[in-house]
Amino acid sequence: MGRVILQVALDFVELPRALAVAAAAVAGGADIIEAGTPLIKSEGLEAVRRLRAAFPDKIVVADTKTADAGRIEAECAAKAGANVMTVLAAASASTIRECVEAGRHYGLSVAVDLLGTADPLALAAKAKELGAARLEVHCPIDAQMQGADPLELLKKLRSATDLTLAVAGGINSETAAAAAAAGADVIVVGGAITKAIDPRSATADIRMAIDSGRAVATELFKRTTGSDIRKVLGQVRTSNISDGSHRLACLEGIRPVFPGAFACGPVVTVRTMPGDWSKPVQAIDAAAEGDIIVIDAGGAGPAVWGELASESAKIKKLSGLVVHGAVRDTAEIRKLEFPVWARLITSHAGDPRGLGQINVSIEIAGQRICPLDWIVADDDGVMVLPKDRLVEMANRAADVLETENRYRAEIRDNKSTLARVLNLARWDQKGGGPAVG
Repeated sequence: MGRVILQVALDFVELPRALAVAAAAVAGGADIIEAGTPLIKSEGLEAVRRLRAAFPDKIVVADTKTADAGRIEAECAAKAGANVMTVLAAASASTIRECVEAGRHYGLSVAVDLLGTADPLALAAKAKELGAARLEVHCPIDAQMQGADPLELLKKLRSATDLTLAVAGGINSETAAAAAAAGADVIVVGGAITKAIDPRSATADIRMAIDSGRAVATELFKRTTGSDIRKVLGQVRTSNISDGSHRLACLEGIRPVFPGAFACGPVVTVRTMPGDWSKPVQAIDAAAEGDIIVIDAGGAGPAVWGELASESAKIKKLSGLVVHGAVRDTAEIRKLEFPVWARLITSHAGDPRGLGQINVSIEIAGQRICPLDWIVADDDGVMVLPKDRLVEMANRAADVLETENRYRAEIRDNKSTLARVLNLARWDQKGGGPAVG
């Protein structure tokens, strides 16, 4: 096997940002520059023209993901300066053939993207028959957020085809060597470079991993499948979770007892009456290390939790407490540094009547919370992560954090402002009118 090629995927929507990161990636060892699909949709083929002008000696890929009109899209990509264009395997054979035939006139290679295909091995054989030069083994972003991995398919394809194989989808400095070992000819890296605080250094680490065959450790740009969920959630904050989940709201009105508190963990739920602290205290015995007790006490006082319960929970190594109701002894809770979030603080408690239930479905601030859902809580509030969406929400939050790290670096490095980095004026909503359909 020859030298494995490193391709940087510029999945930006702002061309100046893409050009800056491209320069850093090339300096770090990137061999191929890709105008990503979001960049082409945002900036058009001008993105390809600008990349060709800036990097005349580099291979430029136009990730058009063509689905129809193969001839005209291939001609346009080639005339803009692309060396390679992509066409979807899901497109008709005629479309793929038209891309290939047009490409022959302009010296343009065609890569068939296997994204979303039911039988990729059959389509790989078809792509070769139609004259494609390259196959894209592509684990899409939305699948990455659910913990998917492209390497298993890559291994199957390597034994089935002699076409150039490119692999893309969440690859970083820890997995690039494994991708090369699995048979990739081209390793396509997006976020691990484009969202890095130092894209040049990040590219160099990935290049080193590919060349040495050894993983280079990274804390970011990894997607969990669930086994390390606590570590991932420990790196993000509630604002990242909200942004990654379409501005999901926190539990309204639930605030931390002391600043700087943070907790994440699976939920043990309690339903009780205002002031009835029997089941909340019994829940400490029902909970396991790392759990968070979430109590629905009707949003009213008297208190159902205080210092002694907090002392017990800390000894049990619970992660924290959330109360839709009242707590007391907050000075002592602060000294214990046991993370507590509550709707109310009051000095008087109720009586242990024993009404209520442990580990049943409850509802707080209009959000349903079930046992084994997860909670992440910090200074900004309390976020609920339903157990069936836990992995995806954690990964999307991590993706938001990485994106913000890149914004922060650009603001600092360029002495710029957030509005300028994001080119917000360009994206002001235009027009309007009622939705159709």
